[in-house]
Amino acid sequence: MKPIHSLAKPFTWLFLLATALGLAGCATSGGSAQPVKVAYHINEGLDQATAGLRNIRNHLAADPGAKIVVVTQSKGIDFLLDGARDKNGNPYDAIVDELVAKGVEFKVCNNTLVSRKLDKSKVIPGATIVPSGVAEIGRLQAREGYVYLKP
Repeated sequence: MKPIHSLAKPFTWLFLLATALGLAGCATSGGSAQPVKVAYHINEGLDQATAGLRNIRNHLAADPGAKIVVVTQSKGIDFLLDGARDKNGNPYDAIVDELVAKGVEFKVCNNTLVSRKLDKSKVIPGATIVPSGVAEIGRLQAREGYVYLKP
């Protein structure tokens, strides 16, 4: 029977070779890595929206290349309506505009608008209307590879 230390040598070399090849693969990939794609789901009202916007700002500070879509439905659309303000009286549209300028997309559920009898013109310009918020979340996850976050 061979001593254990003589058996370990081939495995050590194999490990070193695999590590070197792995690092070489990382080095050659350059900037071709796909950005992280995240769907933030907001459906609970202004407090959740405030927390979500803070999360998104922090997210972009840590990963400026992240692709972020905010999907809203139910009470979650309220911060995307004309004239909406947080509990300190600050308008939400300024924060939304700032995030839109950084590539964040905001989606509003049309089913919610219809059920609450809200005119589409009440939605701020930085947001787009989708037929269904939950269907949009499903589509982003299943077809476009987005991960789901709920603040």
